[in-house]
Amino acid sequence: MRRFYQNSFLIAILLLFSSRILAQTDTLPVSVNPALEDIFNAKYPKQYRIAQITVKGTQAFDHNLIISISGLAVGDMVQIPGTDVFSKAITKLWKQDLVSDVQINFTNLVGNDLSVEIEVTERPRLVQINYIGIKKSERDDLNNKTGLVKDRVITENMRLSAIEAIRKYYYEKGYRNAKIEMTEAQMTGITNAVSITFSIDKGNKVKVNSINFTDNYTQSDLKLKKQMKGTKEMSKITLFPDRVVSPYGDTTKNLSFNEYLKENGYLFPTKTKDFLDPYIRIKLFNSAKFNETKYAEDKNKILDYYNSQGYRDALIVADTQFYNNKGNLNIDIKVNEGRKYYFGNITWKGNTKYSDSLLNIFLGIEKGDVYNQELLDKKLGRQLSAEGGDVGSLYQDDGYLFFRVEPVETAVYNDTIDFELRMTEGPQAVYGKISVSGNDKTKDYVVLRELRTIPGDKFSRSDIIRTQRELAQLGFFNAEKINPNIIPNADNGTVDIEWQVEEKSADQLELSAGFGGGIGLTGTLGVTFNNFSLKNITNKSSWNPLPGGDGQKLSARVQSNGRAYRSLNFAFTEPWLGGKKRNSFSINYFNTKYSNAYDSLGYPCKSCASNSYVKTVGFGIALGKQLKWPDDFFTLIYAVNVQQYKLKNYSNIFKGISTGTSTNISGKLTLLRNSAGPNPIFPTSGSNFMLSSQFTLPYSLIGISSGDANDYKLPEFHKWRFNGEWYVPIGKARGVDKNRQFILRAAAKYGFIGRYNHKLEISPFERFQLGDAGLSNTTALLGYDIIAHRGYPVYSSSDPKVNPDGENPSEYFTIFNKYTVELRYPFSTSAASTIYGLVFFEAANGWYKWKDYNPFKLRRSAGVGMRFFLPMFGLLGFDYGVGFDRYNPQGGLKGAAKFTFMLGQEPE
Repeated sequence: MRRFYQNSFLIAILLLFSSRILAQTDTLPVSVNPALEDIFNAKYPKQYRIAQITVKGTQAFDHNLIISISGLAVGDMVQIPGTDVFSKAITKLWKQDLVSDVQINFTNLVGNDLSVEIEVTERPRLVQINYIGIKKSERDDLNNKTGLVKDRVITENMRLSAIEAIRKYYYEKGYRNAKIEMTEAQMTGITNAVSITFSIDKGNKVKVNSINFTDNYTQSDLKLKKQMKGTKEMSKITLFPDRVVSPYGDTTKNLSFNEYLKENGYLFPTKTKDFLDPYIRIKLFNSAKFNETKYAEDKNKILDYYNSQGYRDALIVADTQFYNNKGNLNIDIKVNEGRKYYFGNITWKGNTKYSDSLLNIFLGIEKGDVYNQELLDKKLGRQLSAEGGDVGSLYQDDGYLFFRVEPVETAVYNDTIDFELRMTEGPQAVYGKISVSGNDKTKDYVVLRELRTIPGDKFSRSDIIRTQRELAQLGFFNAEKINPNIIPNADNGTVDIEWQVEEKSADQLELSAGFGGGIGLTGTLGVTFNNFSLKNITNKSSWNPLPGGDGQKLSARVQSNGRAYRSLNFAFTEPWLGGKKRNSFSINYFNTKYSNAYDSLGYPCKSCASNSYVKTVGFGIALGKQLKWPDDFFTLIYAVNVQQYKLKNYSNIFKGISTGTSTNISGKLTLLRNSAGPNPIFPTSGSNFMLSSQFTLPYSLIGISSGDANDYKLPEFHKWRFNGEWYVPIGKARGVDKNRQFILRAAAKYGFIGRYNHKLEISPFERFQLGDAGLSNTTALLGYDIIAHRGYPVYSSSDPKVNPDGENPSEYFTIFNKYTVELRYPFSTSAASTIYGLVFFEAANGWYKWKDYNPFKLRRSAGVGMRFFLPMFGLLGFDYGVGFDRYNPQGGLKGAAKFTFMLGQEPE
């Protein structure tokens, strides 16, 4: 038997010369077919037929698979010498990475019939992966990153790729000097199977010790470091001397430390010398991990910042990285700032729709302003922005979807740049096909009726933004995933829009238990279905757990502790009554009973509950209408409410009356304007205003009286409320999520309840309870408006010394003012959970008479809080407030601070 052996070197020779198949030439045994030797000794090529193909050495793979991959087949004609059939077969088997060695042997020759044997050595299978020197969580991460899969063959390339993946994993975590060793061992008892063990020594995490800039004469180190969002220095404490020398161009400034802090953006109160001497700068909680990719991005951000300051030629000449003796990184960045440029003459070309003067107003850039390419692009509308007020918005709000503008530098002289703004207005576009996708539960018509993008109407950028807000306000969809897929059709001047939405859980469940309030243990069960379908209530197949998809709201709530207290609430809202206009219809019903379940000694008393109680039953109907003027953010709501209060041997409500019935019938007119959004849970812009008037008939003036000793049988009053809220984004968005920026919320609230007949007392109904977290106490059964005031308990006097902590108010205010300023920052705005933190300052107070009213005499407080919105449970909130004007005879923070908790919705 003669053996045909081939390796990569021999393959190359064969392909080059294609003259003969190389074979071993050692002497053959006598028993071997002599004709095989003649194949290689022949002087002239000869044709042979492959009569038989066998496979040797394979255990894991089928023989037919090996033959099929090789491309050889019984009956093929081959010419020896001079063929490359066998070299190609070897190459094909090598490419599969299934074998580590391949040989083709000639085993027999009868006439022209040649028998061929494919001898292979299989690669080992990987059956076990081990890691030494790392945590379990890291092992789990690496299993997904190395690309190694158990029970598959392993190649040399896979080994190298796995090591590189591990190295990259730790490199990105800041371990730039990690050492990785891989060992391979044969598994006992398993044929051709191996285990791989990675021994990992992470070493110390490399952090950025310092970042130093040179030749930055006009921009301080601090300002440049602020641009580097992904590359931060280690937390440190730096001591400053009294005087700081800072280079500016060709001169130096000898600054006081106060001046240095002021120029570099520090907010230390350093006017008093005794405050801090020597001065200390403290940098805490910085992530100093070095990331090469983020560092490259940060260098571009430095150049962008220079460009925004007019230095369009700024360059980073060199950046040097070196390790200190602790293995941390020092970074030196040398810049060339170049000259500072200014805008020169700006001219318009190609504009026919709007005049140059109007476009200049929207542009807002004048000759002599500091050159800023980013600002120019933003004002031209070349950068997409929801704020509007730019040239692009002006055109796109009038249908010019295909509008384009190109700023061209026409002259650069000294430090001034002239621009020509070349415009292509294009035709006005109209909406074409409008579709919705992703609404698996919500019916199409519920989504379509909220759209401002109507087929045939002129395209408007404002319509797109308004529609996104309206869909988010529904609360059925993930506000961050509402995406208008705009498809322009330049050929026919139309634009198709596919509104892509993602459903989220909108229903809420309340299940809780609490203890206190003088009634003991109380259980609560409540459900709210925010996407209910009343018309499918009889369709059993639509119940999941109740029929949904029509955008209606249904809520029910039960509270009870047995004898002392129980409360039932039910409400239903149809937001589009009739289905053609945004006219809402709401009904609600409640039934509450509070019993005196204890005797005079404080012991539980079964008979007391039926002999001493106050029961409240009420219902209301409301009809809302969207207005067109002044704009369609306005809504007018008409409501009628009826409440009946029945007392039996209960003297804690009305003075001098323990048994009787009072019926409160009132009408209410409310004017709303809500443009806050786009996310109703975490608004980032817009405002929310409410003005309402609630009134009863003036019974005493028209001759209707109770006719008995109960002066409150038919209460009469007129009540006025005003709420105003503003949301303003502060600074630039942080991170990938564009909502990651500070939001300033400012709010003002006012309330007043009056009387028609000055001979009567102001009604005890519908007054204002101030203080605490905005939760009702157990005696607040007369329809009070509950106004939260963080940092204070519930109070009933404008003077804190009159109503110290621990005293329950006997009556509530007829006038109140409240002002709030909050700075919010979101940690998560996803559909699964919205989480944000806040710091607040509040000032509020209440009064009983106009002559005592003083809008500047307010109880002030400040503090911090957190909000968690979970779709299934609603809003959870925690606040820690310090009352600056709180009655605190003991002094200290503990006596002035109060922790409050809220559940369900944001209190007033």
